[in-house]
Amino acid sequence: MVIGFILSSGGEEGRATLTSDKHMASSSSSPAPLQTTMLLGSPSFPNAIAWSQDNLLAVATAHFVTILRPDMPHGPRGIIKISPIEPFLFGFVERKDLISGCLLPISLYRDDKPVVQSISWSPLGISLNSGCLLAVCTSEGHVKVYRPPFCDFCSEWIEVVNVSERLFEYLQCTEFQGTGTPLEFSKRNASDEIDSVAKPKKKSLKTVPENDMLPVISADQYATRSAVLSSIVVSWSPLLHDIHATVSLLAVGGKSGKISLWRFYAPDCYTIEGGKIPSAVKFVGFLEAHNSWVTTISWLSFSVNSSNPQILLVTGSSDGSVKVWLGDYHKLIKSTEVDQNVFILLKEVITVNVVPVSVLSVTVHVQCSSKMLLAIGKGSGSFEIWLCDISSKEFNKLGSYDAHDYIVTGLAWAFGGRCLYSCSQDNLVRSWILRDRCLDEVPVHMPHNNNSSSASDDVYDSCLGAAVSPGNLVVATVHCFDVEKLNRMYEGRVLRAAIEYHWIGGLHVDICLNRPVPFYTEELSGLAEKDLTNWGSNIIWSLNQYQCLDRPLVLLDIILALLDFKVSMPRYVEHLLIKWISLSFPGFHTDLPNEKTLLQVSSSLSGVPSRMLHLLNIICRRVMLAQLDADEITRISSEVQNTKGECCSMDEQVTKWIAILGSSERELRERLVGFSFCASQTSKSRPGATPFQTGHWYPVGLAQMEQWIALNNDHVRGELKSIASEVTNEKRCSAVESCSYCSASVPFESPEFGLCQGKTSGSGSNDKRHKLSRCAVSMQVCPSIPLWFCVCCHRVAFRLAPDPLFRMSSSQFDSDFVTKSLSRAVSSKPLCPYCGILLQRRQPDFLVSPLPFYSSYNNIKHNKQWNIYIAN
Repeated sequence: MVIGFILSSGGEEGRATLTSDKHMASSSSSPAPLQTTMLLGSPSFPNAIAWSQDNLLAVATAHFVTILRPDMPHGPRGIIKISPIEPFLFGFVERKDLISGCLLPISLYRDDKPVVQSISWSPLGISLNSGCLLAVCTSEGHVKVYRPPFCDFCSEWIEVVNVSERLFEYLQCTEFQGTGTPLEFSKRNASDEIDSVAKPKKKSLKTVPENDMLPVISADQYATRSAVLSSIVVSWSPLLHDIHATVSLLAVGGKSGKISLWRFYAPDCYTIEGGKIPSAVKFVGFLEAHNSWVTTISWLSFSVNSSNPQILLVTGSSDGSVKVWLGDYHKLIKSTEVDQNVFILLKEVITVNVVPVSVLSVTVHVQCSSKMLLAIGKGSGSFEIWLCDISSKEFNKLGSYDAHDYIVTGLAWAFGGRCLYSCSQDNLVRSWILRDRCLDEVPVHMPHNNNSSSASDDVYDSCLGAAVSPGNLVVATVHCFDVEKLNRMYEGRVLRAAIEYHWIGGLHVDICLNRPVPFYTEELSGLAEKDLTNWGSNIIWSLNQYQCLDRPLVLLDIILALLDFKVSMPRYVEHLLIKWISLSFPGFHTDLPNEKTLLQVSSSLSGVPSRMLHLLNIICRRVMLAQLDADEITRISSEVQNTKGECCSMDEQVTKWIAILGSSERELRERLVGFSFCASQTSKSRPGATPFQTGHWYPVGLAQMEQWIALNNDHVRGELKSIASEVTNEKRCSAVESCSYCSASVPFESPEFGLCQGKTSGSGSNDKRHKLSRCAVSMQVCPSIPLWFCVCCHRVAFRLAPDPLFRMSSSQFDSDFVTKSLSRAVSSKPLCPYCGILLQRRQPDFLVSPLPFYSSYNNIKHNKQWNIYIAN
């Protein structure tokens, strides 16, 4: 079935027919429009779309959740099916009490087809494969958490924990005591795992009373217990770190006005081989936030002072109130009991009124890291903007805006609070720029043809959510179709909703670069000089945001925009990237010509942080060398190194970027090798040190690393040679390994792969030699087990890289950084040591999998544009 469409005339009167157009021109102020994604179910509640940190979109579509990649609208999808669940049995009421006011909503409830009410992605690193978990709340009030099927080879996501069931078991064990106290936290032990909820001393969780043993309770008691167990909204906190643990809190708001808090621990050891390692999760307790339904929740983390990070919880209710809570960062992640002072109320921003709160959106102010921008959407169609100084606890209302005619269903900040997007059930998507503490509306660049600017108004019925891409260059909105406008014989039978993508990188949002420079604008190609300048500034700003080491490298929108510009304006893209290098890399100057800057890059990488080298490698492979696959890049890079920068078979510009990529990857490999030798020295100096701890990194492959240094003796720095020579050979393994297929020896000839010698036949000749992949971390031959795979450079690994590698600011093997890093156990991260992106298990093409960038240059070069036309 075709999923990208044009709605054009030709069907019945007043109806639309879907056709395709391969030659539609792109917008004059942005790259080619992204293809609309069609959905087979329609959302029913606000905030129906969420964008994960590993570049997956989740959409609440009726009785299932659709999970997809935004760059593959026709590609595979993951699903989470929502089925009716038997209600919890916690007591009987007298028949005469069924008509009492508090029980009427429960007595009259007849919905046998529950739909998805709320969804929320966890931060990266909570799932067993270091990916994201997805929390789903249904209209029945049940909450479950799911993980991706990274080892199950199916499209349906795997349930991790039934939060509602765990909560019911806990309340049942405590006999529903104390659920009315303002703030009550359970006394829990940090070792409790997902299958062991806190057990009172006198009762066992497994003791479930039979129906005939359930107590008879009053109508008020039944209504109170039902409200506590009826969830409405879910929201994950950012990652919280200390030296003992890394956790994320799941907040679940319900009809009782309480919020239940669940602490999910990051795994001690990541795996791609299945659920062998249980995920640890604990029920922390209740926070009584409001006197009515909790309708929306948002988290925000502040790190103004690294020694005293702060976490904020913002809650909204159906009674119209909005409250801001300050959490005790360290107490929330402690393994001991949590006391009652874990949250304090900073401010009741909006008091109780008749207008319910529908959505919230918070972000750190880009110009002041101690200030929070808070957007509050209401059921009346208006929204308010507040500026909150957390350090001084000052709250200032910047304005109230009657932006929509119906309930506000989505609010999304972009560009560090400079831009706000709002959407509503009236199907309007509006864009706002924050200037001088006031919002100014700017036009939204819809992904439609200029002759059909009102397409969404005619085809769509409502908009139920907005989400900003990780790079802040794209906003995704989910719309419900007006089925009456579609052809009932065809599209009207199956299509219910669609995801639209809006480019926002061309907005003028007053981004100030540290050293502003002019951008190359000779190749206009329909784009105004002002638009190109805006795009250049916004792309550089987006790339610079990834200098934050806690921000995952997900560059989908940036790569996609650069690839599209490269098709029509290659010189503009190259100029833009060179200016980014000169602005962001230490020791570079903006006044140098482009050619000199490129020459300087290859020889001046020792002082560049590892994170910037990872960004450079991704840009090289996925933008400047996008027409080459990984094997071609490896082959040409070897030729360039052997011929000292010259390769007659390739274009001169391609050769330069391959030389830059080779220099950058060699620098990262030297850092990995040097850190491994330093770690080996440190471990030998500690007689009582444990050689291996689950989840921790330890140096392996030292023999292979020594062989690599010998093979690249002319290119490796003397400092690394000196460190390697100091390591004794007492416990060194041989660099010669065995083939896993024929048991022949595999000498070390390349860090990327190995060729076995083959078995000698009776005639004296060797049989076929096997080509074996080497681990990207240890350089050892990979065994025949599931391997970690990098979707950028296509390397594989069975060992994980040390976390300090990704935090190095330069090549400092003997500095305090290495000494401090090795003073305690070093954690291992499932990140590619050369690209810095999340490693994953390689999935077949028919299954959806995360991808941090756009994967196909040919799809950009020969892009099929899809636009929407409306019947007369």
